[in-house]
Amino acid sequence: MKRLMLLSFVFLLSGCSDIAVLNPKSVTGQEQAYLIWLSLGIMTLVILVVFVLFAWFTFKYRYTKNKDGFVPTDVKGNLKLELTWTIIPFVLLAILAVPTIMTTYDHSPELQADNREGADKEGTHINVTGQQFTWTFEYENGKTVHDELIIPEDETIVFHITSKDVIHSFWIPELAGKVDAVPGRVYTYEIKDAERGTYRGKCAEYCGIQHTNMVFNTEVVSKSDYEDYLKKPDNQDD
Repeated sequence: MKRLMLLSFVFLLSGCSDIAVLNPKSVTGQEQAYLIWLSLGIMTLVILVVFVLFAWFTFKYRYTKNKDGFVPTDVKGNLKLELTWTIIPFVLLAILAVPTIMTTYDHSPELQADNREGADKEGTHINVTGQQFTWTFEYENGKTVHDELIIPEDETIVFHITSKDVIHSFWIPELAGKVDAVPGRVYTYEIKDAERGTYRGKCAEYCGIQHTNMVFNTEVVSKSDYEDYLKKPDNQDD
Protein backbone atom coordinates (compact mmCIF):
# COMPACT_ATOMS: atom_id res chain seq x y z
CA MET A 1 0.00 0.00 0.00
CA LYS A 2 2.85 2.39 0.87
CA ARG A 3 4.51 1.66 -2.47
CA LEU A 4 1.26 2.39 -4.28
CA MET A 5 0.91 5.71 -2.47
CA LEU A 6 4.53 6.60 -3.26
CA LEU A 7 4.01 5.71 -6.91
CA SER A 8 0.87 7.85 -7.04
CA PHE A 9 2.80 10.74 -5.53
CA VAL A 10 5.53 10.38 -8.18
CA PHE A 11 2.89 10.42 -10.93
CA LEU A 12 1.43 13.61 -9.48
CA LEU A 13 4.86 15.24 -9.47
CA SER A 14 5.40 14.23 -13.10
CA GLY A 15 2.55 16.55 -14.06
CA CYS A 16 4.14 19.58 -12.43
CA SER A 17 5.61 22.36 -14.54
CA ASP A 18 6.50 26.02 -14.27
CA ILE A 19 3.64 28.43 -13.67
CA ALA A 20 3.94 30.65 -16.74
CA VAL A 21 2.60 33.82 -15.13
CA LEU A 22 5.22 33.54 -12.37
CA ASN A 23 8.06 33.12 -14.88
CA PRO A 24 7.33 36.05 -17.21
CA LYS A 25 9.36 36.90 -20.30
CA SER A 26 8.44 40.57 -20.68
CA VAL A 27 8.59 43.73 -18.60
CA THR A 28 4.79 43.84 -18.55
CA GLY A 29 4.60 40.27 -17.26
CA GLN A 30 7.28 40.93 -14.66
CA GLU A 31 5.38 43.89 -13.24
CA GLN A 32 2.22 41.79 -13.02
CA ALA A 33 4.08 38.85 -11.47
CA TYR A 34 5.55 41.20 -8.85
CA LEU A 35 2.04 41.88 -7.55
CA ILE A 36 1.40 38.15 -7.24
CA TRP A 37 4.62 37.58 -5.30
CA LEU A 38 3.98 40.63 -3.11
CA SER A 39 0.46 39.41 -2.28
CA LEU A 40 1.76 35.90 -1.61
CA GLY A 41 4.49 37.23 0.68
CA ILE A 42 2.09 39.36 2.73
CA MET A 43 -0.45 36.54 3.01
CA THR A 44 2.27 34.09 4.07
CA LEU A 45 3.48 36.51 6.75
CA VAL A 46 -0.05 36.97 8.10
CA ILE A 47 -0.72 33.22 8.12
CA LEU A 48 2.55 32.48 9.93
CA VAL A 49 1.85 35.09 12.61
CA VAL A 50 -1.69 33.80 13.14
CA PHE A 51 -0.62 30.16 13.40
CA VAL A 52 2.33 30.92 15.68
CA LEU A 53 0.12 32.96 18.02
CA PHE A 54 -2.56 30.28 17.89
CA ALA A 55 -0.05 27.57 18.83
CA TRP A 56 1.51 29.72 21.56
CA PHE A 57 -1.77 30.63 23.24
CA THR A 58 -3.03 27.07 22.96
CA PHE A 59 0.09 25.84 24.74
CA LYS A 60 0.38 28.65 27.28
CA TYR A 61 -3.23 28.61 28.42
CA ARG A 62 -3.85 24.89 28.16
CA TYR A 63 -5.62 23.18 31.03
CA THR A 64 -3.49 21.62 33.77
CA LYS A 65 -4.32 20.30 37.21
CA ASN A 66 -2.46 23.23 38.75
CA LYS A 67 -5.03 25.55 37.22
CA ASP A 68 -8.04 24.00 38.90
CA GLY A 69 -10.12 26.82 40.28
CA PHE A 70 -8.06 29.46 38.46
CA VAL A 71 -10.14 32.47 37.44
CA PRO A 72 -8.47 34.71 34.82
CA THR A 73 -8.37 38.46 35.32
CA ASP A 74 -11.18 40.28 33.58
CA VAL A 75 -9.42 42.46 31.03
CA LYS A 76 -11.65 45.13 29.54
CA GLY A 77 -9.18 46.48 27.02
CA ASN A 78 -5.56 47.04 26.07
CA LEU A 79 -4.86 50.20 24.12
CA LYS A 80 -1.41 49.09 22.93
CA LEU A 81 -2.68 45.78 21.55
CA GLU A 82 -5.70 47.40 19.95
CA LEU A 83 -3.50 49.97 18.21
CA THR A 84 -1.10 47.22 17.12
CA TRP A 85 -3.70 45.00 15.46
CA THR A 86 -5.27 48.06 13.83
CA ILE A 87 -2.14 49.80 12.53
CA ILE A 88 -0.26 46.72 11.26
CA PRO A 89 -3.09 45.52 8.95
CA PHE A 90 -3.49 49.08 7.68
CA VAL A 91 0.23 49.26 6.83
CA LEU A 92 0.14 45.86 5.11
CA LEU A 93 -2.88 46.87 3.05
CA ALA A 94 -1.16 50.12 2.06
CA ILE A 95 1.96 48.23 0.98
CA LEU A 96 -0.21 46.02 -1.21
CA ALA A 97 -2.65 48.67 -2.42
CA VAL A 98 -0.22 51.30 -3.70
CA PRO A 99 1.66 49.14 -6.27
CA THR A 100 -1.55 47.31 -7.15
CA ILE A 101 -3.36 50.54 -8.04
CA MET A 102 -0.38 51.89 -9.98
CA THR A 103 0.22 48.69 -11.96
CA THR A 104 -3.46 48.05 -12.61
CA TYR A 105 -3.94 51.59 -13.89
CA ASP A 106 -0.86 51.35 -16.11
CA HIS A 107 -1.74 47.93 -17.54
CA SER A 108 -5.50 48.21 -17.94
CA PRO A 109 -6.63 47.92 -21.58
CA GLU A 110 -8.10 51.10 -23.03
CA LEU A 111 -11.42 51.14 -24.87
CA GLN A 112 -11.08 52.94 -28.21
CA ALA A 113 -13.80 55.35 -29.28
CA ASP A 114 -13.05 54.50 -32.93
CA ASN A 115 -10.52 52.62 -35.04
CA ARG A 116 -8.21 55.64 -35.30
CA GLU A 117 -7.85 56.16 -31.56
CA GLY A 118 -4.64 54.73 -30.13
CA ALA A 119 -2.82 54.84 -33.46
CA ASP A 120 -0.51 57.57 -32.15
CA LYS A 121 0.85 55.39 -29.34
CA GLU A 122 4.55 54.72 -29.65
CA GLY A 123 5.39 51.13 -30.57
CA THR A 124 4.61 48.38 -33.06
CA HIS A 125 0.87 48.22 -33.75
CA ILE A 126 -0.94 44.95 -34.45
CA ASN A 127 -4.69 44.43 -34.92
CA VAL A 128 -5.99 41.30 -33.21
CA THR A 129 -9.36 39.79 -34.14
CA GLY A 130 -10.83 36.74 -32.45
CA GLN A 131 -13.51 34.59 -34.03
CA GLN A 132 -14.65 31.02 -33.61
CA PHE A 133 -12.12 29.41 -33.54
CA THR A 134 -9.10 31.30 -34.80
CA TRP A 135 -7.04 34.42 -34.23
CA THR A 136 -6.30 36.90 -37.01
CA PHE A 137 -3.35 39.28 -36.80
CA GLU A 138 -3.00 42.31 -39.07
CA TYR A 139 0.32 44.15 -39.12
CA GLU A 140 1.01 47.80 -39.88
CA ASN A 141 1.87 47.08 -43.52
CA GLY A 142 -1.43 45.24 -44.07
CA LYS A 143 0.02 41.74 -43.78
CA THR A 144 -2.66 39.43 -42.35
CA VAL A 145 -2.07 35.98 -40.86
CA HIS A 146 -3.99 33.48 -38.77
CA ASP A 147 -2.86 31.81 -35.53
CA GLU A 148 0.71 33.04 -35.93
CA LEU A 149 2.01 36.07 -34.06
CA ILE A 150 5.50 37.41 -34.71
CA ILE A 151 6.71 40.42 -32.71
CA PRO A 152 10.08 42.17 -32.31
CA GLU A 153 12.01 41.86 -29.06
CA ASP A 154 12.64 44.73 -26.64
CA GLU A 155 9.91 46.95 -28.07
CA THR A 156 6.46 48.09 -27.02
CA ILE A 157 3.80 46.13 -28.88
CA VAL A 158 0.44 47.88 -29.10
CA PHE A 159 -2.42 45.44 -29.70
CA HIS A 160 -5.85 46.57 -30.91
CA ILE A 161 -8.12 43.74 -29.82
CA THR A 162 -11.67 42.95 -30.95
CA SER A 163 -13.95 40.04 -31.88
CA LYS A 164 -16.15 39.18 -34.85
CA ASP A 165 -18.68 36.96 -33.06
CA VAL A 166 -18.65 36.10 -29.34
CA ILE A 167 -16.48 37.23 -26.45
CA HIS A 168 -12.97 35.78 -26.57
CA SER A 169 -9.96 36.52 -24.37
CA PHE A 170 -6.51 37.20 -25.80
CA TRP A 171 -3.80 35.72 -23.56
CA ILE A 172 -0.10 34.94 -23.80
CA PRO A 173 0.60 33.69 -20.25
CA GLU A 174 4.38 34.15 -20.35
CA LEU A 175 4.16 37.72 -21.65
CA ALA A 176 1.17 39.42 -19.99
CA GLY A 177 -2.32 39.09 -18.56
CA LYS A 178 -5.41 38.34 -20.62
CA VAL A 179 -7.60 40.90 -22.37
CA ASP A 180 -11.19 40.30 -23.46
CA ALA A 181 -11.98 40.57 -27.16
CA VAL A 182 -15.53 41.93 -27.36
CA PRO A 183 -17.68 42.25 -30.51
CA GLY A 184 -18.18 45.88 -31.51
CA ARG A 185 -15.42 47.14 -29.24
CA VAL A 186 -11.69 47.65 -29.72
CA TYR A 187 -9.35 47.53 -26.75
CA THR A 188 -5.77 48.80 -26.84
CA TYR A 189 -3.26 46.79 -24.82
CA GLU A 190 0.52 47.04 -24.57
CA ILE A 191 3.16 44.39 -23.98
CA LYS A 192 6.59 45.87 -23.32
CA ASP A 193 10.07 44.48 -23.97
CA ALA A 194 9.37 40.81 -24.62
CA GLU A 195 12.35 38.44 -24.55
CA ARG A 196 13.26 36.46 -27.64
CA GLY A 197 11.63 33.03 -27.67
CA THR A 198 8.55 31.02 -28.64
CA TYR A 199 5.40 31.16 -26.53
CA ARG A 200 1.90 29.72 -26.62
CA GLY A 201 -1.08 32.04 -26.87
CA LYS A 202 -4.67 31.02 -26.26
CA CYS A 203 -8.26 32.08 -25.78
CA ALA A 204 -8.96 32.34 -22.05
CA GLU A 205 -12.75 32.71 -22.37
CA TYR A 206 -14.95 29.71 -23.20
CA CYS A 207 -16.29 30.51 -26.66
CA GLY A 208 -17.76 27.29 -28.03
CA ILE A 209 -17.21 23.62 -28.65
CA GLN A 210 -13.73 24.07 -30.17
CA HIS A 211 -12.53 26.59 -27.59
CA THR A 212 -9.60 24.38 -26.62
CA ASN A 213 -8.27 24.56 -30.20
CA MET A 214 -8.27 28.36 -30.28
CA VAL A 215 -4.53 28.72 -29.76
CA PHE A 216 -1.74 30.48 -31.60
CA ASN A 217 2.04 30.47 -31.72
CA THR A 218 3.87 33.59 -30.59
CA GLU A 219 7.47 34.12 -31.62
CA VAL A 220 9.59 37.02 -30.40
CA VAL A 221 12.38 37.74 -32.86
CA SER A 222 15.04 40.35 -33.54
CA LYS A 223 14.09 43.62 -35.22
CA SER A 224 15.74 42.60 -38.50
CA ASP A 225 14.00 39.21 -38.52
CA TYR A 226 10.70 40.95 -37.85
CA GLU A 227 11.18 43.28 -40.81
CA ASP A 228 12.04 40.30 -43.01
CA TYR A 229 8.91 38.51 -41.79
CA LEU A 230 6.70 41.43 -42.81
CA LYS A 231 7.95 41.05 -46.38
CA LYS A 232 6.84 37.42 -46.59
CA PRO A 233 3.37 36.53 -47.96
CA ASP A 234 0.41 35.89 -45.67
CA ASN A 235 0.29 32.40 -44.20
CA GLN A 236 -3.41 31.96 -45.02
CA ASP A 237 -6.20 33.60 -46.94
CA ASP A 238 -8.42 36.03 -45.01
